[in-house]
Amino acid sequence: DRYYIRNQNAIYFLTFTIVDWIDIFTRPEHKVVITDSLNYCIKNKGLMVFSWVLMSNHLHLVVKANESYKLSDIIRDFKKYTAKKIIKQIEGENESRRNWILDKLEFAGRNLKRISKYKFWQDGNHAIELTNNDIIDQKIDYIHMNPVIALIVANPEDYLFSSALDFAGMKGYVEIEPI
Repeated sequence: DRYYIRNQNAIYFLTFTIVDWIDIFTRPEHKVVITDSLNYCIKNKGLMVFSWVLMSNHLHLVVKANESYKLSDIIRDFKKYTAKKIIKQIEGENESRRNWILDKLEFAGRNLKRISKYKFWQDGNHAIELTNNDIIDQKIDYIHMNPVIALIVANPEDYLFSSALDFAGMKGYVEIEPI
């Protein structure tokens, strides 16, 4: 697998995607689960976030784990917690897509023994180790341009769920590290 995390403490570009590319992150409360969980992992699990963007159905990150932590463990815990929390939110919502979303998540997990009911995140993280500053800069630009390319905003710093705010000198929702 060429997208395997081999060096647990290197800098990686990661992508976490919702099963079937379902647009889950259209509601603010689901987005807040992601930002709160990233901040928790930063404060308590040794995660360092250099750049991030949360789109409607995926999350891009440039991250690394501090020396005494494993990036794979942080990712596992993050995905497990956020899946459970957001599914619980969806179950309690009065939203027209609720049953459709839950049916899709249940179908995705139906034949997997490790899934009790719903599969939320796709397997894998599309982990790409970033080995030099040029590649890091390229991935950060890619991350920040995602909402612009998707025609959500005209300027990267106008998108609230991204580290582009921090790069523009403002305070974003996730505690990023300077790179």
